[in-house]
Amino acid sequence: MNNIYDLVVVGGGALGTFHAYHAMQKGLKVALVEKNERPMGATVRNFGQVVPSGMNTKWQAYGRESLHIYKEIQSRFDISVRQEGSIYIASNEEEIQLLEELKKINVQNGYPSLLLNKRECLGSYPGLNQTYVKAGLFFPEEVTVEPHTMINKLHSYLKEMGLHIFKNKSVVECDSIIDGVVVNTSSGHALTASKVLICNGSDFKTLYPSLFNESDLEVCKLQMMSTEPQENHTLKGSILTGLSIRRYEAFHECPSYKAIKSNEDPNSFEKKWGIHILFKQAMDGSVIIGDSHEYANVSNMDNLGFDLNMKIDRFIIDEAKKIINLPNYKIHHRWFGLYSQSKNSDIFQHTIDKNIHIVTGIGGKGMTGSAGFSKENINKIFNF
Repeated sequence: MNNIYDLVVVGGGALGTFHAYHAMQKGLKVALVEKNERPMGATVRNFGQVVPSGMNTKWQAYGRESLHIYKEIQSRFDISVRQEGSIYIASNEEEIQLLEELKKINVQNGYPSLLLNKRECLGSYPGLNQTYVKAGLFFPEEVTVEPHTMINKLHSYLKEMGLHIFKNKSVVECDSIIDGVVVNTSSGHALTASKVLICNGSDFKTLYPSLFNESDLEVCKLQMMSTEPQENHTLKGSILTGLSIRRYEAFHECPSYKAIKSNEDPNSFEKKWGIHILFKQAMDGSVIIGDSHEYANVSNMDNLGFDLNMKIDRFIIDEAKKIINLPNYKIHHRWFGLYSQSKNSDIFQHTIDKNIHIVTGIGGKGMTGSAGFSKENINKIFNF
């Protein structure tokens, strides 16, 4: 009887874990199944930036709800949340225009932001290059987390709250039964639930390979790096720069966006590899710098390879040095992350036999949007 649940969540990353969290908040008995000892995918291979400001209006609402959820949990249990805000740094007049237009959009949305002039930016962010920065747009409510540890701390908290977590368990089959589902693992465990949520792309691929290959999912590979700890140098919050302004979905809603984008060189190196320059200082003093975007359909995702493109790394470092003068640019660690996204929708959702719900392909919105989206989705799935 201990193996009977209201919900079994397959996949212990941010998307799956926040679904489990909100189900528990509704009083449901929940189990979470993670195939590894700890999550190894996109949830831990990113900047740890929670930036609703970069999202379109629909997902900004989810992101803002996520901010409330992160802060609420942090008030009860340390999951590494730091509220230091986010800033977008403009390097020319076109980017200033986009910041001013985004500011107006956020006034209408009721989302606080503050335009900063060059002097104010330089005063708030030590090391900013005077020849680069022209203005900034600051979002004070936004937070950062430590991506390598946040999800594990969240698991610890939810375990204390009653979540049953099964680690190192691969789900091999989901069998529909009357009014429920039996979830079978490779170790012989069988969990029975009213509903199952599959929130991990690799589990989706294993359990339903034909559906996975026929889906509109694509995979994005991102390259990032971190410096050695910066002695006596502090960068607060998330720092996003001109190429981010030209890429993030929020700016697509600005009246001048299309005209400004049309002036860009379509054959530039940064366009080819989807590069934009971000900075975020980790708690150990190192600075995470990135990133790039390379895409492939799920059917040929292996073409992305396992190697790092050092031309991309060198370009990112060269551009970063034009923006911020750090005490050192000695790179301590390099890595890539993979995330899946839907080509035709903002998230992939598919239901099998009424009670098996596949929810994946949240793309680069996972750290920011998962908590807010999951709250709404649990209400929808369980008709709350």
